[in-house]
Amino acid sequence: MAVDLNLVRAAAIIGAGAGAGFINSIVGSGTLISFPTLVGIGYAERIANITNNTGLVPGSFSAVAAQRRELRGQRARLMRLVPASVLGGLTGALALLVLPSRYFKRIVPFLILVGVVLVIIGPIVQRRVKERALARTVAGADANVHERVSPWLWIAVALAGVYGGYFGAAQGVILLGLMGTALDDSMARINATKNVLAGTVNLIAATVFVIHGGVVWSAAALLAVGSVIGGVLGSTVGRRIEPNVLRAVIVLVGLTAAGKLLLAG
Repeated sequence: MAVDLNLVRAAAIIGAGAGAGFINSIVGSGTLISFPTLVGIGYAERIANITNNTGLVPGSFSAVAAQRRELRGQRARLMRLVPASVLGGLTGALALLVLPSRYFKRIVPFLILVGVVLVIIGPIVQRRVKERALARTVAGADANVHERVSPWLWIAVALAGVYGGYFGAAQGVILLGLMGTALDDSMARINATKNVLAGTVNLIAATVFVIHGGVVWSAAALLAVGSVIGGVLGSTVGRRIEPNVLRAVIVLVGLTAAGKLLLAG
């Protein structure tokens, strides 16, 4: 289905990309803003998902670039976990292309609801990460970060990548919970690692989509512009924003989108 990108729709896509990039850099789940926007404008669900994933890639890495300080000393950890994200993202993207589009259309409202639930429990996850870091400090643990990555964490990150490559809403919350449970590190550093892994999944999936075809490049370009701006802002001034306000917006948009898709189905 062709969509006429007039000035109003183009502005809406840029705005959605900026909102998604901003939110992804802080709490994750920006897809719950940008994906419903594309569907609301008139793109079919799978095409909207493919285009959304591709358009948000630049924003993911602009957020990573802005968090270089938090990534110092994490090279060994990333060398172990990035391959898991590559494998997972590739599997999820291929599943999206191989399975009939009607399956994605039927399941996407429920995937959005899963994303909403993960956003709601996000504060619990973050609190647990902070409590672990504080307990480690009080116990006088070695200041050096434990870089050992357990096999179960590697597998869990790969499975999160499958989800991210297929749809991806709240992928960041999943990764944050996994690493917050398994790693002894600060919230800021784990969040930076999360952005690298989620960005890797998005990049791998986008590469598959570009090779296969199906990306609406006009919309993807507008999303990319917005997501870069939002990613940089989120990684800098975004630290001053109350995350619960952002979560409330995400939950409201996600529930509205899921409701409309369920009624339309």
